[in-house]
Amino acid sequence: MSTTPSRLPSEARQAEIVTVALSLAQQTSPALITTSDIAAGVGVTQGALFKHFPTKDAIWLAAMGWVRSQLLTALERAAAKAPSPLEALAGMFKAHVGFVASHPGVPRFIFHELQRPDDSPIKQEVRKILQGYRKLLRKQLDAAVANGQVSPRLDLEAAATLFVGVVQGLVMQSMLSGSPGAIKSQADAVFAIYRRGIQEAP
Repeated sequence: MSTTPSRLPSEARQAEIVTVALSLAQQTSPALITTSDIAAGVGVTQGALFKHFPTKDAIWLAAMGWVRSQLLTALERAAAKAPSPLEALAGMFKAHVGFVASHPGVPRFIFHELQRPDDSPIKQEVRKILQGYRKLLRKQLDAAVANGQVSPRLDLEAAATLFVGVVQGLVMQSMLSGSPGAIKSQADAVFAIYRRGIQEAP
C-alpha cells in the first residue's frame, strides 16, 4: 500500500502547511520549529514544502495572513448577529476568546514575532490585524454612544485599547496556566466588568 501523500491543489496544500505550522506552535517555540518539522507534520518532503513556500518566514507570513483573515471575519460575523452595539461588543469578545481557545498556537506565534527587534513583514501584518480590529471596535463603540447604551463621555480610543488589552491579558494568563481552554471560563465575568466600565464612564 502506497504511503505517498495525495496531491492537493497548491492553495489547499498551502493552507494545510499553515495549519500544521500553527498547530506545532501550540507546544513548541516558533523559533525552534524547523521546515523539517512542518514537512513531517504535513506528510511531505522538505523539497515539496519549498515548492509552496521558499522559506520558513514565508510560511509564518502566510500564517499571519490567515490569522488576520479568520479572526477579523469571526469578529465581523459576531457583530453582525448582535441586536445592538453593546451586544455586538460582547459577541466580538466571545468570538476572539473562542478563536484563541481553538487555535492556541496563534498567540504563542504572535508574541514570539513581536519580540523580534526588526520591523518584519510579519510584524506589519500584526499591525494590520490591530488596525482592522480597532476599526471594528470603533464602529460599535460609536454606535453604542449614539444609541445611548454607553456613557456619552466615554473616551472611545481608550475603550478600544482597553478591549484589546483585556483580551490580551486573558490570553497571556491562559498561556501561563498551560490551559488554553480556561480562557472561556473567565470571559463572561471579565467582559461584564468591561461593560459596566464603559456604561458608567465619568
